[in-house]
Amino acid sequence: MSQYYKGIKTRNLYKKDSATPFRLSRSKIDLFLNCKRCFYLDRRLGISQPPGFPFTLNSAVDTLLKKEFDVHRANHTAHPMMASYGLDAVPFRHEKMDEWRDALRGGITYTDPETNFYITGGVDDVWRHAPEGNIIIVDYKATSKTSEVNLDADWQIGYKRQMEVYQWLFRQNGFKVDETGYFVYCNADADKEAFDGKLEFSITLLPYKGDPSWIPQVLKDIKACLDSPAIPPAGENCDYCLYRTIAGQAIQEVTGKRENQGKLDL
Repeated sequence: MSQYYKGIKTRNLYKKDSATPFRLSRSKIDLFLNCKRCFYLDRRLGISQPPGFPFTLNSAVDTLLKKEFDVHRANHTAHPMMASYGLDAVPFRHEKMDEWRDALRGGITYTDPETNFYITGGVDDVWRHAPEGNIIIVDYKATSKTSEVNLDADWQIGYKRQMEVYQWLFRQNGFKVDETGYFVYCNADADKEAFDGKLEFSITLLPYKGDPSWIPQVLKDIKACLDSPAIPPAGENCDYCLYRTIAGQAIQEVTGKRENQGKLDL
């Protein structure tokens, strides 16, 4: 068994009519919106999509950014990037900051009374308008591209949903959240003449005005999906569903040919 793929899971699966709140992460909400069948297989039957390999370079960028902003958090000072973009803010100081960042064991959480979902999300950073203003949700991203970084690609809808779920979760916890969040986008420069054992990044602050109004209805849709005994149809744009369909057809075709060949030989 691969160290990354654990096979069929038996824990933390959805059980209809259970009184225990069902843990639903921000990433699983995004999975539902991308493909209902893959979501159902994962959360109801314990069959997850094969995971991608860890993006350790991205994780290193996240860790270093957190350390950098935490220095200003401790000193209650603005990061120079904030001033360069005309943003009157400082990193938010809160006793739960480390917990909010821990997506696996903590995160910012909320139990939705209508669906009984315990919704979680691990945020990268939280800033606050100075003085004593609304908090600002911040997410770190790392890439390497020759063109200017932006949020215009179709696949980046996942980034936007991510921001909106975080904004919604903090509001459900009683915080006044600015509707504009920010992506700290680090773009590695691949045009240098030599590597010289280091990567240099240009950092761009991209604002995004979130609209989390879609979340309550999607939570109801997720509950209806999980409560249903029927597996949803394959997602039209899901590569995993397409692979399973084509592989299944190929296996049936090959198996059928072998069976017919066996009959002819007899």
